[in-house]
Amino acid sequence: MIMSKKYLVGVFNDEHTLIDAFQKALEKGVVIEEVYTPYPIHEILHGMKNKTRITYAAFFFGLFAVIMLIGGMYYAAVVSWPLDFGGKPFNTFPSFIVVTIVGTILTVTLLTLLTFSVRSKIYPGKKADIIDIRATDDKFIILLDQDKMGIQKAEVTQMFQKYGASEVYEKEANTN
Repeated sequence: MIMSKKYLVGVFNDEHTLIDAFQKALEKGVVIEEVYTPYPIHEILHGMKNKTRITYAAFFFGLFAVIMLIGGMYYAAVVSWPLDFGGKPFNTFPSFIVVTIVGTILTVTLLTLLTFSVRSKIYPGKKADIIDIRATDDKFIILLDQDKMGIQKAEVTQMFQKYGASEVYEKEANTN
C-alpha cells in the first residue's frame, strides 16, 4: 500500500545559511527529517545525531574473514592435503599472511556494502524518491515531516526565510 507524506522543504543557496537555519531549528525543537547537501557538512552530521554501527559490523566481518581464511588454508595445506617436498614444514603459516590480508579486505568490503545496501533499502530497480533534484547540484535542502515538526508550519517558514532560505515549499512524497 502506497502512503503519502507531506513535507516542508527549505532550500538554501549556501552552506553557512543552511547551518544557521539548522541550528536555530534544533534550538526551537523542530524535528528535522533529513538534510540533503551536495557534499558532507560536519555540523549537520553531528547535529542530526544519527549514529551508525556499521563500523562494528565491519570489524566482525573482518574477524570472521580472518578466522575463516586462516582456518580454510590451514585445513587445505596441513590436514586435508599435506605435501612434504623440499623439507617444507606442514604448517607454513607465513605463506598464509598475504592471502589472509587481501581476502579480509575483500570480505569486509563486500559484506559492509551489502549491509549498507540492506539497511538503506537500496536494491536494483528501486525508484529513487528525490525530494529536490537541485540538492545534487548546488542547493542545500532541509526536509521536515509536517506530522512531526514540533512547531507551526508558518513559524518554521518564517524562521527559514529569516535565516537565508531562498525557497520554502510543501512537497507530497509517496512512501512504501
